[in-house]
Amino acid sequence: MKTTEYAFDGLLVLEYQSGNRKSLSLLVKRHHVRLCKHSYRFTYDVEVSKDIVQDSWKTIISKLYTLKDPNSFSSWATRIVTRKSLDYLGKLKRNRMHIESIHKDATTTDSSDDRESEIKKLHLAIKELPENQQMVLRLFYLEEYSLKEIESILEISVGTAKSRLFHAREKLKELLKTKKR
Repeated sequence: MKTTEYAFDGLLVLEYQSGNRKSLSLLVKRHHVRLCKHSYRFTYDVEVSKDIVQDSWKTIISKLYTLKDPNSFSSWATRIVTRKSLDYLGKLKRNRMHIESIHKDATTTDSSDDRESEIKKLHLAIKELPENQQMVLRLFYLEEYSLKEIESILEISVGTAKSRLFHAREKLKELLKTKKR
């Protein structure tokens, strides 16, 4: 996002904190689709992503009065969606239903479509990475956030983000090599 967009978000947050309810609808219009896409990159399920973002908006609205730096609204809201998406994934892992469905999908893929098969292999390999590496990969490559923005979203240092990105790429190379054999 550009500096002017951060400033505009900051203005909308200040307006909302001052009692202007219309500014909230503008914030929702500006960020809802982006937040849904962000959540989708964790869940790979459109409906679940919409539900997560809807739940996130409840949290965002209830805590918007406590936001100290209004210009950081975008990364703050993204952080909330990230955490709720990860909470959802954690529940799925505990139930093991998600893992079973991945294995079923992997065994029933049509081998005639090589590209789709490669994409599925990549998604499966990404899911085998530790969650902290998955997050950095998704934010950097899929969402195209800078390392500085990732620092803000995940509340980690740029050096830690770089390290996680490096180790995620190395692990992915290994995983994809072993899957090709």
